[in-house]
Amino acid sequence: MLPGWRQSAILTEAASPPLSSIPVRELLPAWILALLISGILVWAGSHWPTPLLEQAWAQANPGSAVTLALALVLGPPALMAAVLVLRMLRHRDSGESSDCAHGER
Repeated sequence: MLPGWRQSAILTEAASPPLSSIPVRELLPAWILALLISGILVWAGSHWPTPLLEQAWAQANPGSAVTLALALVLGPPALMAAVLVLRMLRHRDSGESSDCAHGER
C-alpha cells in the first residue's frame, strides 16, 4: 500500500463465508429443480423437434403460440424478480450497502 493511502473499509471488513461453508442441504432443492427442468427440456426437445412457432397448431392459432412463447421467455425472469422483491420486503431491506448503513460514504 502506498504511504498516505487509507485502506478501504470494504477490504478491512470480514468477507462473507465461502461457498464451501453453505450446507449441501440448502443447495440440494435448487440442484434437484435445475436437474428436473433440464430433464424436461431434453424430453421436450426430443418430443417436439420442430420449433414452437412452426408447429401445425401454432400456425393454426398464432395468437396462442405467441402468448406461450412470450410466457416461456418472460416468465422465469419475472418470477425471479418477484421472489427477490418478496425477500427484500420480508427482510425489510432498504437497498443500502452495509457501508452506508454504518454511516460510511
